[in-house]
Amino acid sequence: MLISLLAVALGLALLLWSAERFVASASALAAGFGVPPLLIGMLVIGFGTSAPELTVSALAAGSGNPGIALGNAYGSNITNIALILGLTALIGPVMVQSTALRRELPVLLAITALAGFQLLDGHVSRLDAALLLIVFAGWVSWSIFDARGRSTDPLAHDVDRELARDSGTPRSDALWLIGALLVLIAASRLLVWGAVDMAGRFGVSDLVIGLTVVAIGTSLPELASSVVAARRGEHDLAFGNILGSNLFNTLAVVGLAGAIAPLPVPEGMVSRDLPVLVALTLVLALFGFGWRGPGRINRLEGGLLVAGFAAYTTWLLLQS
Repeated sequence: MLISLLAVALGLALLLWSAERFVASASALAAGFGVPPLLIGMLVIGFGTSAPELTVSALAAGSGNPGIALGNAYGSNITNIALILGLTALIGPVMVQSTALRRELPVLLAITALAGFQLLDGHVSRLDAALLLIVFAGWVSWSIFDARGRSTDPLAHDVDRELARDSGTPRSDALWLIGALLVLIAASRLLVWGAVDMAGRFGVSDLVIGLTVVAIGTSLPELASSVVAARRGEHDLAFGNILGSNLFNTLAVVGLAGAIAPLPVPEGMVSRDLPVLVALTLVLALFGFGWRGPGRINRLEGGLLVAGFAAYTTWLLLQS
């Protein structure tokens, strides 16, 4: 048991470090190749903060642990909205001014509906996975086209400020990127092994472990990025981290895991976890568009999100 706990703790610590380093290096390299700051904010940072979910779910699918693969992806989406966005808003109200981010909210609602529909028949087949990856490729293409057609956006200003802080040489950025990726893969293997062993010893399903310990752990990069961005007043970047990560998790993470191995949907996911995810995604869209003026999440709403996450997690543990 002690070895499993140490494996999970070490895996999470290494995931956090490697994901942060991966995001900084990838963003700097992209900027060096002339990628627009808005596109870096919409795609590069979202991909980087979702890299732990991608590697963990892919390894779990290949190891025959569909509960961890799916629980990690959809549990991270729940964690991102309820816990991370809630904590970020508690630190300071989050204002959403970016038009680009608002244009992506209906996309997130649509792909969440698609993902939910795919779960209803009890498995995510390779055909389902292929559809998710095709939609992912289409979304990336649309994002590139959209970003290149915009000369200015509040999100781009936030990214510019971050890039100015993390300046390095292309050679050092490339080396850091490769090193971070290798550490990320090793940490993911360690985390999956420890999580599976813990599930067996505690007598709970790997879905519950995936929705709680693994999902919260792989969402730590989003937590760090969003909190730091909010403290610096970069509200659109903080909100964009959550939005971009959820898009990547739903399309790329589940798509890649399902392509590696068909994923049977664990018992309870459709009746319990899917409605929570859909409800929170609707809340995210409501906050982003603004239900009483410009998009804004105040401290009271942040507190309600965190309280909702605590209630959901308690419900999960009691049921297990």
